[in-house]
Amino acid sequence: MYIALRDLRFARGRFVLIGAVVALITVLVGFLSGLTGGLAVQNISAVLGIPGDRIVFAEPRADGGPSYAESRVTAEQASAWESTAGVGSVQPIGISQTRAETDDTVASVAVFGVQPDFAPQAPAASGELVLSRPAAEELGATVGDSVTIAGTEYSVTGIGGDDWYSHTPVVQMTLEDWQVYAAVTGSPDAYATVLAVTGSPEWVAADSRIETRSTTVVGSLTALSAFRSEIGSLLLMVAMLFGISALVIGAFFTVWTMQRTPDIAILKALGARTSVLVRDALGQAALVLVAGIGLGIGVVSILGTLAGSALPFLLSPLTTVLPAALMIVLGLAGAAFALRSVTSADPLTALGSNR
Repeated sequence: MYIALRDLRFARGRFVLIGAVVALITVLVGFLSGLTGGLAVQNISAVLGIPGDRIVFAEPRADGGPSYAESRVTAEQASAWESTAGVGSVQPIGISQTRAETDDTVASVAVFGVQPDFAPQAPAASGELVLSRPAAEELGATVGDSVTIAGTEYSVTGIGGDDWYSHTPVVQMTLEDWQVYAAVTGSPDAYATVLAVTGSPEWVAADSRIETRSTTVVGSLTALSAFRSEIGSLLLMVAMLFGISALVIGAFFTVWTMQRTPDIAILKALGARTSVLVRDALGQAALVLVAGIGLGIGVVSILGTLAGSALPFLLSPLTTVLPAALMIVLGLAGAAFALRSVTSADPLTALGSNR
């Protein structure tokens, strides 16, 4: 690393410039990763919190997969799953998106109709609501307040959790109240949207017999159309930024190494091993990458903390440490393409044989 450190001191302007570029790319990648994570949380957190081994949907149409928006599970299908060998429990869940009102506030919410044993703080009786913290904040409601949904007044009996569904905060009511709500809003025969099934039955055979479609909780995320389109687009942009970072680092070190070819040839003529020169060049790239990426992640952490209250931003190791590690790996991969000048430098060049 002696030569690498000498280069860093001698040409600090160049290395400061590439370090600044790396830091800016890191800010872009980190901020976009945090925004992607924050949007994902506001899209799927309530689904990920559903207790069960599998989510069971009504059999979808022939031209599509399961969908939370279109699924309607019947009471007969729920009973059939309860009587299936290997099933431990079946939780029917009704899901709708609507508006909730207090005396002076109206907010969009996702209504989950659940049974009392769905969660420790689930509503226990008709006419009761349990609000997630975001729903309580948007409605300005506290325990004991009244909230109106579809013309029916409910009493808030609990507030807790950070549950979101398709970018709307979650409100829990009893399954019976949800069925009444569904009847009022045009689905008089609705029993539940999906079933949360726990156990280890023969899933494929049970699906075929009961005419349903089951999938894991994580696999059910694709049944949210907004999640597929939104996260897919954002992840594509993140992947493109990763590719750009590798190209930028590789281009810089390619030009820099080509300019150093005569010096490398002299070192080889003096007996320096190629492996030592390769480690020296990669060590130099690693120092620049760590410094630039470290600075960028620091900026992302500060901006993420400030933006957390105004934007759906997730600040966690998944959106900071992981992108930083990937950028270092990709940056070193890009720098590795510049090593041909190191490995192919001819010691005779130092003796003027090309003149």
